[in-house]
Amino acid sequence: MNEIISVRGEMQRGELPPDQHPALVYLASLAPTGRRAMAGKLSKVAELTAGTRDFLGLDWARLRYQHVAAVRTKLVELGYAPATINATLHAIRGVARAAWGLELISSDDYQRIRDVRPVRGSRLLAGRAVTSGEIGALVEACLRDEGPAGIRDVALIGLMFAGALRRAEVSSLKLDSYRPETSELVVTGKGFAERAIYLDNGARDAIEDYIAVRGDEPGRLFCPVDKAGRMQVGVRLSDRAIYRMLKRRVRQAGVRDLTPHDLRRTCLSTLLSLTDMSTCMNHAGHRQITSTVRYDRRGEETKKAAAAMLHLPYRSVRHRDD
Repeated sequence: MNEIISVRGEMQRGELPPDQHPALVYLASLAPTGRRAMAGKLSKVAELTAGTRDFLGLDWARLRYQHVAAVRTKLVELGYAPATINATLHAIRGVARAAWGLELISSDDYQRIRDVRPVRGSRLLAGRAVTSGEIGALVEACLRDEGPAGIRDVALIGLMFAGALRRAEVSSLKLDSYRPETSELVVTGKGFAERAIYLDNGARDAIEDYIAVRGDEPGRLFCPVDKAGRMQVGVRLSDRAIYRMLKRRVRQAGVRDLTPHDLRRTCLSTLLSLTDMSTCMNHAGHRQITSTVRYDRRGEETKKAAAAMLHLPYRSVRHRDD
C-alpha cells in the first residue's frame, strides 16, 4: 500500500486523549453491537496504510481524499466483497466526521472524503437456510441435556430462529424484556433502537419454561451455567458464549455446520414468503428495505423450480443398469 501513499510519513501516531481521538470518538458513538465490527474495519485500514492493525496509532487528522480512494482501490484489488468494502468506507467516513467535529480537519476535506464512491456489485447470499428437520434435531440435542443448560439452549435457539434475533441482542436481554401476559419481547438492536416481537408456539413455551428454571431474580435473562450445573443467575451470557453453545449443539445434533445468523436468515426468508416486507423489516429491526431484501431467498427457490422444469433427455450411465 505504501507504493500508493506514503502513509508512514503522513499518518503517524498522534498522542491524543481519548475524548480527542477521532477513531475512539466515532466508536463511542456506536451501539456496543457495532463497535467490534467497525473496529475491525479500522484495523484493516491501518494494516493497508501503515502495515499495522493498530488503528489508534494512525493520525486520522491527516486523513485525506487520496488515502480513502487508495484504500478503496486496494480492497477491490484484494477481492473483498462490495458490502465489506462499503462498510469499511462507512467506518472511515465515521472517523472523518468525528475528526471534523473535533476541528481536526476542514469541512472541505471532510466533504472530499465523503465523495469517495461506494463500490457497486453484489455477491451470492451469505450463509445458508436451516431446515425444519435440523431445527428439530437441535432441539432434541438440547433436551437430552437434563440440566438447566438444556432448556436454556432451547430458548436461545428459539429466539434466534423464531425471533430473528442477533446473538448480541439475545445477550443483552434482561428478565423484564419478556412480558408473559402478552408474549411480547422488547429487543434493543443496532443504534439503540427498540422493537417488540411476539413469541408463539414452541418459542413462547421454551422461553417460559426456561424462566421457570431460571427464577425471577432481576438481571440478565440468559445466564452461564457452571461446571457443576448451577445457573449463575444475573450474570451476562456473552454473545461469544452463545456462538460456542450453538456450535456444540450442532455437533451433538449431527447436522451440517451453521451459525447463529443462519437461524436469523432462515426466519426472515420464511417470513418474506408468508407476510409483507414492512412486517419483516420490523421483525428484523431493519431501518432500510435493502437490508431486509438481502435475506430474501425466495428467488433461489424459484430458480431451483425452474431448473426442474427444464428437461434434458439424458439418463446417467450410473443408472442405466438399475
